[in-house]
Amino acid sequence: MIQTATPAPLHENDWWREAIIYQVYPRSYLDTNGDGVGDIPGITAKLDYIASLGVNIVWLSPYFKSPMKDFGYDISDYCDVDPLFGTLADFDAMVAKAHSLGLKIMIDQVMSHTAEAHPWFAESRKSRDNPKADWYVWADPLPDGNPPNNWLSVFGGSSWQWDSRRKQYYLHNFLASQPDMNFHNPEVQQAHLDALRFWLERGVDGVRMDACNFHFHDRSLKSNPAATKRDVATVTDVNPYGMQAHVHDKTQPENIAFLVRLRALLDEYGAISIGEVGADDALAVMAEYTAGGDKLHMAYSFNLLTPQFSAAHIRTQVEEFEARVKGGWASWSVGNHDAIRVMTRWGGESAPSGFAAMILAMQLSLKGTPCLYQGDELALIEADVPFELLQDPYGITFWPEFKGRDGCRTPMPWTNAAPNAGFTEGKPWLPVAVPHLAASVSQQELDPASALNAARRIIHWRQGLPQLTRGDISFFDAPEPVLALRRTLDGEATVLAAFNLSNAPVTIDWPETAQARDLAGHGLPGEAANGRVTLPAYGAWFGTVA
Repeated sequence: MIQTATPAPLHENDWWREAIIYQVYPRSYLDTNGDGVGDIPGITAKLDYIASLGVNIVWLSPYFKSPMKDFGYDISDYCDVDPLFGTLADFDAMVAKAHSLGLKIMIDQVMSHTAEAHPWFAESRKSRDNPKADWYVWADPLPDGNPPNNWLSVFGGSSWQWDSRRKQYYLHNFLASQPDMNFHNPEVQQAHLDALRFWLERGVDGVRMDACNFHFHDRSLKSNPAATKRDVATVTDVNPYGMQAHVHDKTQPENIAFLVRLRALLDEYGAISIGEVGADDALAVMAEYTAGGDKLHMAYSFNLLTPQFSAAHIRTQVEEFEARVKGGWASWSVGNHDAIRVMTRWGGESAPSGFAAMILAMQLSLKGTPCLYQGDELALIEADVPFELLQDPYGITFWPEFKGRDGCRTPMPWTNAAPNAGFTEGKPWLPVAVPHLAASVSQQELDPASALNAARRIIHWRQGLPQLTRGDISFFDAPEPVLALRRTLDGEATVLAAFNLSNAPVTIDWPETAQARDLAGHGLPGEAANGRVTLPAYGAWFGTVA
């Protein structure tokens, strides 16, 4: 294995500001028992590979006990591993191996809702006066039998489901099999903090908070008004969810106090948090949830996970967050398990691997903690999963205009010399994409110019530039399609960077670069001379000025 990068040593207190997160979707990483589904021993077996990328934190999507109707984001036991993925002993071994390699482990906590199969919900739905009767969000019907208000589910239809046992509706912001918990009940908050403590005691270093602005709802159950501007970052335009302004069903002020409680627990263990924010004004919520040093350590939104791709759009996200934040911190992600792969979404089906290197370099140059998604280091394109093999209930509901999330969740291609790209000896839960075979890890390891080795080179190169990990950020008014920025840090030379987001060469005038010294080692094509920057298709240039 080519290893051109290893995790960098990090500052003791705020190490997460310098770190790079790598998301593993366990179902699709590596299957070691032949059942067609990835597992925790498979992750352990590939931790050396992950460490070789030079990343620092491994974020694991849910591996808890679950009926898997939403593939682990519907949890039936917060304190155990689903047998599909292994055992607690397997988890402990993975944590130990990760720590021995200098990697941190971040787990995915889904607190806003549980599985319908969770014992908490089974008790809650028995009656209106049992000990957990108020642990979920229940409401009486209107006199005509309709739900109490107009709230919609992200996954389609009303967010209220009738339950014949209590003769009431329960709230579900996602699938009907994912009932929402009532965070206005202090016992619910404590139960989740206790479950998180269980994993912190096992050595977990951080937590990713799924749908973290969905914890609380408006207790008066007021209907949402119509949206004045569609939310296209969180949902597609074929989903009526985006037609409402979600001012009452989520992002309630009571969540702040809970996040303070969460932070206090994490601080006991020196652990960190990152929150997923899907909101009408996600940047404002990100800023609020990370301000003051007593809530989330960092947060990310879907704003860079949309088809919108321009220098102006990327610049706007960063500048608006920086203008609003008070000591908080962003995590910038261009790919994850909920979004079309960035190579397809931003680059198109024919984008060269150099596009992936440029996007990674750009992402790693923004102020904040980058979050990478498995397979993006290989420049994988979105897989085409036919309807008859589709697994994602979200995609099945909105097919064919929206094909769901399976296209970015197909198995990781490890080698083209074994069946199913070396992912499993059985039948994979999703098909291996044929175009991914040529992009397999084994193939790219052998090519110094591959997307994989370019990613390692860029990550390793960034580790030596504190300006890119801790510096302030500002932008130069470059014309499209060029994103030009500065990173400044006291005691260090200013880093200048320019990225060509198009497939055609471009030259811009940037007088500040006339005094710059080129920065080498990143491997991206581009040059500056006499106050002009020349960039080939998907090229980039870095320099420093005193």
